[in-house]
Amino acid sequence: MIYNKDDRFDEEVIARLAEHYSAIIGLLGEDVSREGLEKTPERVAKAMAFLTQGYGQDPREIILSARFKEDYRQMVIVKDIELYSLCEHHMLPFNGKAHVAYIPNGYITGLSKIARVVEAYARRLQVQERLTVQIRDCIHEALNPMGVAVVIEASHTCMQMRGVQKQNSVTTTSAFTGVFLSQMRTREEFIQLIGSNLR
Repeated sequence: MIYNKDDRFDEEVIARLAEHYSAIIGLLGEDVSREGLEKTPERVAKAMAFLTQGYGQDPREIILSARFKEDYRQMVIVKDIELYSLCEHHMLPFNGKAHVAYIPNGYITGLSKIARVVEAYARRLQVQERLTVQIRDCIHEALNPMGVAVVIEASHTCMQMRGVQKQNSVTTTSAFTGVFLSQMRTREEFIQLIGSNLR
């Protein structure tokens, strides 16, 4: 199975989005025809298409495109995976790092595919809690490992720029399956290896 990444935009969708953003800018009290804003609706449309391109990607297919038989049964960790997403409540960015581990049960996947799965789910309108679980479930279903662990640490601009306006707050979420749930020592080893203070 071959997985091909495609960054091209649908011109019709971009044009329709641009029309809406033009109207929004006008409703906010700006003159969309002035030089600095003249091309902004199209730029925003393309930016939003890029930031939500995960809807057009199949994360499970990404994993399966590089699934290999391997008799390795120790922990595999890909940590500090940068992620950028949009909060579905305010459509403001949140960003941080994902730490992902699994213990193979006959199959492994390419290391870059783990990062691509994180990216595919992050490039959607999201909440951090759902994002964490989606990454876990995708890897679990595609590889059927002995266990999967996912921890995400992120800062949310909807808390920093508006509302409560707490600049240094960080939200941490976690999701586990298999031995990461049933064996405390395995979970603690994962937490220690990712360099987190979680317990």
